[in-house]
Formats: sequence, structure tokens, C-alpha cells
Amino acid sequence: MSEEKLRKQSLSVPLLFSLVESPAHPDFSALYRRLGYTQQVLTSSRKAMAALKKQVPAVVVGEFFYGYGNNYAGANVSNLDVFLRALQKYSQDARVVVLVDKSESKYVEKLQHLFEIHAVLVYPVTEREMEDALKRC
Repeated sequence: MSEEKLRKQSLSVPLLFSLVESPAHPDFSALYRRLGYTQQVLTSSRKAMAALKKQVPAVVVGEFFYGYGNNYAGANVSNLDVFLRALQKYSQDARVVVLVDKSESKYVEKLQHLFEIHAVLVYPVTEREMEDALKRC
């Protein structure tokens, strides 16, 4: 599918990618439906990148995990870097909402230096906080 076709698709159907990589990720499916989004749940960045080649999201809600001493700590800051680079290629207009544990929130700034992040929500995230973030997107 061409990039132009993907872009047109994203304008006609507001798709929200939910990158659920831990049990802490809240289920806001009902909220997403109420706000008019079609949600696609993806359980890894790798699966999200594969989906990105077929569909372009208007919004991405992803969990942030800092790369303490693993392969993320060198070239990448977190689990989201590689996906966010691909997102820049396929949909520069997509909005990104990052969910993060309070203990790792200080590291999100490093990710923000590399990518445009539209909202950062610290666990526990309430439905109201998510709704406000999505309305600002």
C-alpha cells in the first residue's frame, strides 16, 4: 500500500494503536470507542511496526520502559524508539501518548528530545486523564 493511500485511510477512520506490553496498561477501550477511535491492540513494538505498514494510526498510546543497561541504553532510550522512528516515516501527523511508571518518568525527557510526544501520563492513569490527553491531540 502506498504512503499516500495509508495517509488517506488515516484521515477517514481515526485509528488508535494501543501498545500493551505489560499488565499495568489500563483498558480504555470503551473511552476510545466513545471518542470515535477504532482501537488496534498490539502487544509489542515489533507487531506495531508490522501493523504500521498496513494501517496508519491517528494516535498511538504506548508504554515507556527505559533501557537500563540493555541494548536500548546504547542507540535507543527505550522500548519505543524503533517504533517511533518507523512512525515518523509512515505518519508524521500521528499523535503519541506515553504511559510511564513514576519511577521511570524522569527518563521520558530523553525520548522527548528524539521524538514529538504529545502527552505523558504517569501510572496510575485515570480515564479522565486519558480523555483530556486525547482531546488535546
